[in-house]
Amino acid sequence: MTKSELMAHLAEKYLAQGHSRLAVKDVEQSVKVLVDAMTRALARGQRIEIRGFGSFDLNHRPARIGRNPKTGEKVNVPEKYVPHFKAGKELRERVDQAAK
Repeated sequence: MTKSELMAHLAEKYLAQGHSRLAVKDVEQSVKVLVDAMTRALARGQRIEIRGFGSFDLNHRPARIGRNPKTGEKVNVPEKYVPHFKAGKELRERVDQAAK
């Protein structure tokens, strides 16, 4: 699901439930604010935990020597931090039940 699909799904769900005061633009703005807040928190090195869904954290990848697959040439890869998501217990259980 893409961000735009999520916005469309939320807007459709709330309009179908009779929440006429909630405009599509409000839903779009809410999703954008949420994603921006999460991005800023991770950029500051903070951990994000959403109970029942999962947590986002940063993993450190140390500098290493890589290889260009096309030429075989050695390449220095600098250290970096990458976002990591760990699904919560409730999400894992719901996905497992839905897959059966």
